[in-house]
Amino acid sequence: MTPEPPSEPPGAGQHCLVVYVPATHAEQVLQALGDAGAGRAGHYSHVAFVSPGTGRFTPLPGADPAIGEVGRPEEVDEVRIETLYPAAERERVLRAMAGAHPYEVPAFATFPVHDRGPSFDEQGRLRGRPGRS
Repeated sequence: MTPEPPSEPPGAGQHCLVVYVPATHAEQVLQALGDAGAGRAGHYSHVAFVSPGTGRFTPLPGADPAIGEVGRPEEVDEVRIETLYPAAERERVLRAMAGAHPYEVPAFATFPVHDRGPSFDEQGRLRGRPGRS
């Protein structure tokens, strides 16, 4: 059995960015991400999921923390932002995130999102949904 070739070349398609941001800076990071091309879905822009949580960290010697003091554990009200972006825009989106983020070293992850399959159209809408074409 021969494996199927990928439907898209490497680097094509959508990726997901997950980033943790102090709640006080969520709007500026969301705006920067959307302005850089993240969060586009059909005829919508700046699409993201935002959930609250608590960030914990201890700045080590040599750090220049935006919040807290070196050597002291810190807890901060943060949000987790999840948004999709075109893989080809990765560098632009990550630069926008880093530029708007207040932390010296933002906590984030990116990963590819696999094809949604034939049930969805190119805009991400469910095919055959009542009242929709």
